[in-house]
Amino acid sequence: MPKSKKRNNKGGGGRQHRAVQPFSDEDASIETMSRCSSFSDSTSLADEVVDDVDEEASQEDYEYKLKGFIDSTLDKSAKVRLSALEGLKSAFSSKILYDFILERRVTLTDSIERCLKKGKSEEQCIAAHVASLLCIQLGSSIESEEVFKSLRPIFKTILFDESVSVQTRRACATSLAVCCYVAADDIEDLHLTMTYLETVFTTSYQKEDQTDCFHSTQTTTLGISTLVAWTLLLTICPPSLMKKIFQTHLTKLPSLLSCGDVNMRIAAGETMALLFELARDMCDDFEYEDMELLCGKLKSLATDGNKYRAKTDRKKQRSVFRDVLKTVEEGDFDPETITFGPECMYIDSWVKKRTYETFKELLASGVRFHLQANEFVRSVFELGPPLLLDAATLKAAKTSRIERHFYNAAVCKARTKARNKFRDKRLDIGEYV
Repeated sequence: MPKSKKRNNKGGGGRQHRAVQPFSDEDASIETMSRCSSFSDSTSLADEVVDDVDEEASQEDYEYKLKGFIDSTLDKSAKVRLSALEGLKSAFSSKILYDFILERRVTLTDSIERCLKKGKSEEQCIAAHVASLLCIQLGSSIESEEVFKSLRPIFKTILFDESVSVQTRRACATSLAVCCYVAADDIEDLHLTMTYLETVFTTSYQKEDQTDCFHSTQTTTLGISTLVAWTLLLTICPPSLMKKIFQTHLTKLPSLLSCGDVNMRIAAGETMALLFELARDMCDDFEYEDMELLCGKLKSLATDGNKYRAKTDRKKQRSVFRDVLKTVEEGDFDPETITFGPECMYIDSWVKKRTYETFKELLASGVRFHLQANEFVRSVFELGPPLLLDAATLKAAKTSRIERHFYNAAVCKARTKARNKFRDKRLDIGEYV
């Protein structure tokens, strides 16, 4: 290897020059690589430190903003309280905030309680929604159970108060069921909550001298919400309570299939399918007495073409009751796949379908994030502990915008072709001479 240039001075005498070879390209490349490597290492380390600092600072700013929302729920202005509740609702549905919420659980519960008692309809509805998200964030724990037991008497009072708006009563029915689903660890709490909901929707059962099962649209919507909420709790009901439920409701629920409201007919049909699914899981030789009559009703709803019903209602009803009929007659369920990040989940039963739809309604666009990161939600759907994925893996799993565009275009084209093939085309035959 060539030696570098050196200068030697001995005893102040004359200089002795040695042969010097020129600086080679190899030396230049080695030195450059060394310097670049050192610079790269220091730069990457600095970037990591900056990223950590920025992330910590942004987290502190976010928590400071959330603290402001919590404080604003006690403001005198209804507009400010509404804005604060909306902020909490958005945060709880889009992020995992377990530690932050755990420290402020009592304050949050008190704020929700105050909004439910003192607020007007819109504020009460959002407060009930935030209560559900609060329990989902805390998961199945002592803390969430305390939240549930603190708010249950208020939910009950509002649910049975006919002077309160129907929208508020519906929101409280849903939140009562969700909080119970997440937090209740005692069968008595579960049974009591289901009794509250039964008290409301069983008044909708059709009597012998009635031609319709409801007297008003508002009563109908409340009955639908309480039935759907009750069905959610049915998915975690122990066998000790199921036998009585089968005896009480399997013979009366079919009366709701004659209701004039399409959403009530659908809710009743899905509940019937879920009851049949649970009954067959508990007893292999389960038989329904009026099977022929029930299947006749379900078939008529699955093929309903009455023009006095809205077209969208007919389409929605036929789609649901085809699945319901398949479960009741054959015990089958058409599975569907839910993808989130690099994972996927199979909805292969009415129990999972009812549970997923409830969480989807509450978490909205944040449902896929919670399926990935929320330990409680993952335990509900038996997904195991959250996967530890780095940013590169998540980015690789995410499809690009152009790929989504082409995929949606292809799906739309295939759907249009399929519909054109089976659509009833009316031909203009004209007049014959």
